[in-house]
Amino acid sequence: MKILVTGATGLIGKALLPHLNHDEITIISRDPTRAYQLLGHHINAFDSLQSLPNLDQFDVVINLAGEPIMDKRWSEQQKHIIEDSRWNITQQLVDKIKASDTPPHTFISGSAVGIYGNQHNKTIDESFNIEPNNTDFSQQVCYRWEQIALAAQSDKTRVCLLRTGIVLAKQGGALAKMLLPYQCGLGGPIGNGQQYFPWIQLQDMVRGILFLINHNETQGPYNFTAPNPVTNRVFSATLAATLHRPHLLFTPAWVLKFALGESSQLLLDGQRALPNKLQAAGFNFTFPCIEQALKQTLGD
Repeated sequence: MKILVTGATGLIGKALLPHLNHDEITIISRDPTRAYQLLGHHINAFDSLQSLPNLDQFDVVINLAGEPIMDKRWSEQQKHIIEDSRWNITQQLVDKIKASDTPPHTFISGSAVGIYGNQHNKTIDESFNIEPNNTDFSQQVCYRWEQIALAAQSDKTRVCLLRTGIVLAKQGGALAKMLLPYQCGLGGPIGNGQQYFPWIQLQDMVRGILFLINHNETQGPYNFTAPNPVTNRVFSATLAATLHRPHLLFTPAWVLKFALGESSQLLLDGQRALPNKLQAAGFNFTFPCIEQALKQTLGD
C-alpha cells in the first residue's frame, strides 16, 4: 500500500513506521532532513502538503500531527499553536482528499479521550453523548479536530478517529516525564488520586492502528485505551512498585494549578474510558492490565 503519514517523528509515529516497512511511505515533516535521520531513507519526505495537489496516489492517510499538549504552559499563544497544529493540517488533508478523483480508502486521524471532558468515575465508551464545554480547552480542541476529520467521510473514504489515552512508553510521552521523581522515591498520587487514568501501552497503540488499516469495516471514533482503566492513585502505586521505590508522597491539586496553570486539568480531570468498539471489532489487547504494561514498558 501507499501510505501518507503526518506526525511520523512523534512518539506514536516512530513506533508505527517500522511495522509499515512493506508499504511505500510518504511523510510530511517540517524538517525532512531530521526525519530521514530519525526514520531512514527508505521513506519519502515532504516539508508540506503543498507539494501534493491531491491524494490520488495514496491508499491510506494516517494523521498523527500535533503540538505536544503539555510541554508548555497554556498561554493564549500556546493554545493557538496547539489548535493550529491539529486543525490546520487536518483541514488540509480533508481538502486534498475531497480534491482527489480516487481518494484514499482510509483516513485515520488523531484525537484524545479529552473529548469526553471530566467524567469523574462514570464509565464511558464511544457511544457517550458528548456535550461541548466552552470552558474545557482540551475538549474544545478534540471536538473541533474530530469534526474537521469527519468531513472526509464518503462512499470512497472511511474515517477512523483515535481517541487516545495516555500512551505508556519509556522513551517519550507522559510516562518518561514521570519517571525521575518516582525513581528518586518522590512519586505519589496527584490531587486526591481518585481521577481515572485512561492509558494504553505503546505496542497496543501501534497494533490498534494496524488493525484499523486492515479491517475495512471499521469507521468512526475508537477509544485507544486499555480495557482496565485505573485511578491515578492505583497507577501511581503500581508505577512505584514496578520501580521498587516507596510511594509515600502526593502532589496537592493547588501545587499543580500554581505550577501548570490551566493545563493542570489534564492531570486532575479523568475519563474512565473503555475500548468497547475496538474490542467488539475483534481487537485483543496484549497489555490489558496496568501491572503487566508497566513491567513490559520499563523492562522489569
